[in-house]
Amino acid sequence: MASPVAKARSPRRALFPLALLAVAALVAGLGMRDPSPPDEPRFVLAAQHMIASGDWLVPMRGRELYAEKPPVFMWLQATTWLAVRDWRIAFLLPSLLAALATLWLTGDLAARLWRRRYAPWAAGALFVCLQFGLQAKRAQIDMVLVLLTTLSLWGLLRHLLRGPDWRAAWIGAFAAGVGTVTKGVGFLPLLVLLPWLAARRWRPAAVPARADGWRWGVFALCFAAGAAVWLGPLLVAVLRSADPALQAYAAELLLHQTAERYARAWHHLRPPWYYLQVMATLWLPGALLLPWLLPVWWRRLRRGDARLLLLLGWAGLVLLFFSASPGKREVYVFPMLPALCVAAAPLLPALLRRRDVRALLLAWLLALSAALALAAGAALAGLDDWAQRIAAQRAIGAGELQVLLLWLLALGVAGLLLAAWARRRRIAPALLVFCALLWTVYGIGLAPALDRSSSARGLMQAAAAQIGPDAELALLAWREQQLLQADRHVAEFGFRQPWHRQWREASAWLASAPERRWLLLPEAALGPCVAPAHAVRIGRTNRIDWWLVPGTAVARDCTVPPFDDRTADET
Repeated sequence: MASPVAKARSPRRALFPLALLAVAALVAGLGMRDPSPPDEPRFVLAAQHMIASGDWLVPMRGRELYAEKPPVFMWLQATTWLAVRDWRIAFLLPSLLAALATLWLTGDLAARLWRRRYAPWAAGALFVCLQFGLQAKRAQIDMVLVLLTTLSLWGLLRHLLRGPDWRAAWIGAFAAGVGTVTKGVGFLPLLVLLPWLAARRWRPAAVPARADGWRWGVFALCFAAGAAVWLGPLLVAVLRSADPALQAYAAELLLHQTAERYARAWHHLRPPWYYLQVMATLWLPGALLLPWLLPVWWRRLRRGDARLLLLLGWAGLVLLFFSASPGKREVYVFPMLPALCVAAAPLLPALLRRRDVRALLLAWLLALSAALALAAGAALAGLDDWAQRIAAQRAIGAGELQVLLLWLLALGVAGLLLAAWARRRRIAPALLVFCALLWTVYGIGLAPALDRSSSARGLMQAAAAQIGPDAELALLAWREQQLLQADRHVAEFGFRQPWHRQWREASAWLASAPERRWLLLPEAALGPCVAPAHAVRIGRTNRIDWWLVPGTAVARDCTVPPFDDRTADET
């Protein structure tokens, strides 16, 4: 029998290799690619403007105020750049650090709510779910948001279930406030108070009352203080300024991009059951365990387990909240995942001793690895042209495509070897190692191979070579990655301004020096004023063909009519 000391040390021994795997996999590839859509280039543009201008209050996209997201994530990117002075590293660091912190919080919360030995199970379950790695490797707001929501739950549940611990509760409230001004839904952890109130009525002995009125007042102030990190300076600036652009920015962000976007979404329209398919795919392989987890959770809920009531009740409320909105994206339900991993942690050791569970997880690993190996091998051998079709759509070079396929083949073969090694009984470590390999290959192989095309670096280099070092360049109907990758100062005529109005300004700009000025624009925006014989198709990126138009090829006194809205939305 193991000694008590050995038992006490076993969670740490399990956490150490998991931490090494997570750090190595998530750090792999850092600094090997440029910002790519969606979202990454616009956030970096805003962060660069903050550093250059010294104005950190209102983010900018080109010459326009960027009113779709608060600036907190861009603050983090600008701050990391000031620390490392390299944008290729700095733009990914906030997501990387947030992912590692979220893993720690998930494990620590499982240790506090259940037992210390369940910490590696909760953190490992989160690490192997595909959506976690995807967000950890992207410079989007959502990984930082999930850190803040997990930190808030960590503090709230420590107080509500293991307290009283008002310091933890206040930390949770402050994190929820900061999360709200990072992305509008950061307040969602506060919904855990609803199942807590229900538990107090249903099982009052299991959930002690927290009736300290003045401390709940401090709780509310902590949330307000977190939100005031950005809202405070913004409201002061709006009250002091008569600038209508600033007033419009505040109204757009606080009303149109939050409440109206939730209640009357204008894009990403999905049916109410959309998130079920998200969980069934992006939460693999963890989602495969739900047929066994759900009945056990239900039995324990019926016995009055307050820990599960708060964890699962909160996750259910978040799912209901997002399902009620017509606009849905897969990242919206991502904050639920750490809480569900904590809820599953005490059940995982027993589940993974079941032969049917191990067989299902092994089958998933075999199927995914075989699909990767066969698809990449067939493309390399010329037996299937699926890769060439994708390369043509995205303007991926032949050399880059071969590198991409070789990495996919290597990943598939490694997965098959791991499946053979696992032999069912080692399926848990096999999954951890495979996921670590997956995100390592993504970081050092797949993303760099796609970088030249997806980041528009290749397109902008071709445009620079075509017009020469002394020419002037302007962008029309542009994407953020083009402005970010330009090798010189470029003119632009607004990002959200309708194309025909951009053309009006562009025509005047070209006419003032037609011999040395060029316009870069998508094919859909060429319009009737361009002499087609003089326009140059310069390349394709993000599935759009882009053209260079010299100033001499644009007819003077020609008016471009409004474009169809659907055409304008294509870029």
